[in-house]
Amino acid sequence: MQWGGCHVWKVAGKVFAIGGWEGDQEAYTIKVSPWAFEVLQDQPGLRPAPYLASRGFTWIQHYDKPGLSDKQLKQYLLQSYEIVLEGVSKKKRRELGLLR
Repeated sequence: MQWGGCHVWKVAGKVFAIGGWEGDQEAYTIKVSPWAFEVLQDQPGLRPAPYLASRGFTWIQHYDKPGLSDKQLKQYLLQSYEIVLEGVSKKKRRELGLLR
């Protein structure tokens, strides 16, 4: 839990996903590729992530229906993990047993 009660998921200390709720409404924020950002940002139920996207980062927020299906959300969460992991040094990945 971090940032006002949001669930924050990290790899090697770096955020790859954020989940939060306002009442009964779920919202998930994930890092995506620049290409995926361009495709997803105007889809119903999705938007550039508040704060992060306004600073030039390619983060998308799934905040309403229809948004992403559960299967798509899982795929993008896995991709977000991989994108963030790529930014971790090989030394750190080796230390954490995450080097492939």
